[in-house]
Amino acid sequence: MSVIRERIRVTPELQNDDRYHEVPFEVPPGTPSIEVSIDFDGSVAGIDLGCEGAAGWRGWSGGARTDYVIEADAATPGYLPGAPEPGIWKVVLGLHRVPAAGVDVDVTISLPATRPAPRPEAVPTVARTVRGSDRGLPAEPGLTWFAGDFHGHTVHSDGRLPIGGLAALGVASGLDFLAVTDHNTVSHHAHLAAEGAAHGITLLPGQEVTTHLGHANAFGDIGWIDFRRPAQEWVDEVERRGGILSINHPISGDCSWVHRLDRRPAAVELWHSTWYLELISTAPFAWFRTWPQGATLLGGSDFHLPEEPQRPGTPTTWVAAEDDSAEAILEGVRLGRTAVTGAAELVDGVGVPQLMAAPALVRVGDELVAVDADGLILVDGAGRRRMVRGARAGFTLDRADGPFHLADSDRRILALSA
Repeated sequence: MSVIRERIRVTPELQNDDRYHEVPFEVPPGTPSIEVSIDFDGSVAGIDLGCEGAAGWRGWSGGARTDYVIEADAATPGYLPGAPEPGIWKVVLGLHRVPAAGVDVDVTISLPATRPAPRPEAVPTVARTVRGSDRGLPAEPGLTWFAGDFHGHTVHSDGRLPIGGLAALGVASGLDFLAVTDHNTVSHHAHLAAEGAAHGITLLPGQEVTTHLGHANAFGDIGWIDFRRPAQEWVDEVERRGGILSINHPISGDCSWVHRLDRRPAAVELWHSTWYLELISTAPFAWFRTWPQGATLLGGSDFHLPEEPQRPGTPTTWVAAEDDSAEAILEGVRLGRTAVTGAAELVDGVGVPQLMAAPALVRVGDELVAVDADGLILVDGAGRRRMVRGARAGFTLDRADGPFHLADSDRRILALSA
């Protein structure tokens, strides 16, 4: 066994030079596994953790873990399994929060690992009572509105639940699909099809490309996107590979979007779960005013932990698609066939009652249809207001006048549509 130990003095100057500090080490031929751990004073600093192999990126756990194991047929969640190829590897330290006085980070690398990598645990399935698509929202011929959530995390980054646990919550909330968007990794992608089939829900492959200047979701089975590169390269590379990039929670505390872009992606997570804290805020609309016409609107719960108030589907993004396969859902997004609904409260911790009765605003051809919105107010992008009367009310409105939303008399925003 070989054990490599190195102490890194992390200072604000080092952070200023490079947010992602690399600690190289050599893996000899025939090494069956590797183990990496870091130790630092977490009360004063926040240091993220990742791994780049000799042949490419192996994974990221951010601030969720301080160690990982990689072996031939298993790896710590967030990391890709596979026999370690010989050559120069790198421990990647994300210098997220560094005190003025600096902090020591002790890095320990064991070749081979001193323990096996964890194996995933099976999660019992949940009996499905209703799917969002059962609601039958009005749609164009050949299309159905499917209900889902475009932002969720598992143990493959800083979520607490395994993939099956997140899937089970999506089923309990009545969703047809759920995007799994773990931070800066695609280690979860290989498990999505099987877990989705076992639980009866479509799991979309995603990656939350996460930096201190903002986050974006890359959707599709397109491989890993390097978060260390300029954001414009994310936009261009995701498009080149046939995926979809969405800017996440553009107005959200210290996670707001401040990257510079010459050409923007086609989608934006305009309704993030943090909007539930102040549903009368028009800040997302103010930000959206800078966006080119035609952007696709998405919503995301950003689910991490079971004790959080939001559950998958709060808010719910509806996609008009030919079926509920991952390919069809993403094609619906690519064509801009989305709508977002929300509700201020959950019932018994799940969202099925709201999913089936929440006011909705969906586009059918050139018509915008308000469903279960009697007495609410339809507001366009210029602030013009129209009363909604009846269980279903149609309005012929140009997309150029959007985005549109439904509001109640207290100005709470209940639904969005482009």
